[in-house]
Amino acid sequence: MSWLALDIGGANLKAADGHGFAVSRPFALWKHPAGLADQLRSLIDAAPASEQIAVTMTGELADCYPSRQQGVAAIATAVKTAAQGTDVFFYRTDGQLAPWAGDDEWPLLAASNWHALARWALRLCGGEAGLLIDVGSTTADIIPLGPQGVAATGRDDYDRLRAGELVYTGVVRTPVCALLEAAELGGHQCPVAAELFATAADAYLTLGLLPEDAEDCDTADGRARTRAAAQARLGRMVCREIDAIEAESLAHQIHLAQLQKLEQAAQAVLQRTLHWPGTVILAGQGEFLAEAILPRIDLAPGSAHVISLTRELGPDVARCAPAHALAVLAAEKQP
Repeated sequence: MSWLALDIGGANLKAADGHGFAVSRPFALWKHPAGLADQLRSLIDAAPASEQIAVTMTGELADCYPSRQQGVAAIATAVKTAAQGTDVFFYRTDGQLAPWAGDDEWPLLAASNWHALARWALRLCGGEAGLLIDVGSTTADIIPLGPQGVAATGRDDYDRLRAGELVYTGVVRTPVCALLEAAELGGHQCPVAAELFATAADAYLTLGLLPEDAEDCDTADGRARTRAAAQARLGRMVCREIDAIEAESLAHQIHLAQLQKLEQAAQAVLQRTLHWPGTVILAGQGEFLAEAILPRIDLAPGSAHVISLTRELGPDVARCAPAHALAVLAAEKQP
């Protein structure tokens, strides 16, 4: 039985078949909820033919929906419309894969993609404890893996935020003002504007850690995702134009602030774990950031085997890791 897995977020739609096909498309769900079914249909049409569809989601939190419950129901309806009769199953945070059974089960479907990835990642740990760090465009997951299964403290977003297992920071969409209160330029401290003038993507474009894309204008000012435009956006954070050297300095400060945020969360997770991780698994569009925190956290020297999904599976699959994981789990009949 062939499967296609869909990971439906608030800013990106992702699909994977577990055999190397993986695609991520930007879609501003919070702006265009009525267009979700058409976007999903387009994604399904672009994928290899499949007999069944598995779904995981985080988009129910988008503020186009009055509540998460209504968000789950709306997304489920859109998927079934897009599937055009193909059987659809939804991944739940209890590890089950089941048809939509109505509003009573919505809490199990909400924000479920991290759990699918964590369950799949267990196989990479060889029966020992591990740590999964998935840094995406918007959020990061830091999930402890025990010898017997997923060892996360939280199950929903609220509990995961409190535990440090969900960090609401990512390498594309996070506003700079959520990372820095002040920046040092020319030997002086300057408060940054509390305005959506620039995002983390502008820092990483400036540092060459994210690729330029002149066709992509999903940025803070609606201009291109290029290094030159990113420099202008970063300058607005300090209310003036800045040169390339100043832009690089500011970008490094943003990078460090985000590293510290992730480091703090990872340390909190590690302090609670009952089993020291022998394997660390890195995933996501921001895998470079996940890798950068490893020397900063309390891993026993030389004890952790690091697995990069980008290097093992390729950047497209690594970026769509929860969808890839779900497709594999579904095909194995493990959920």
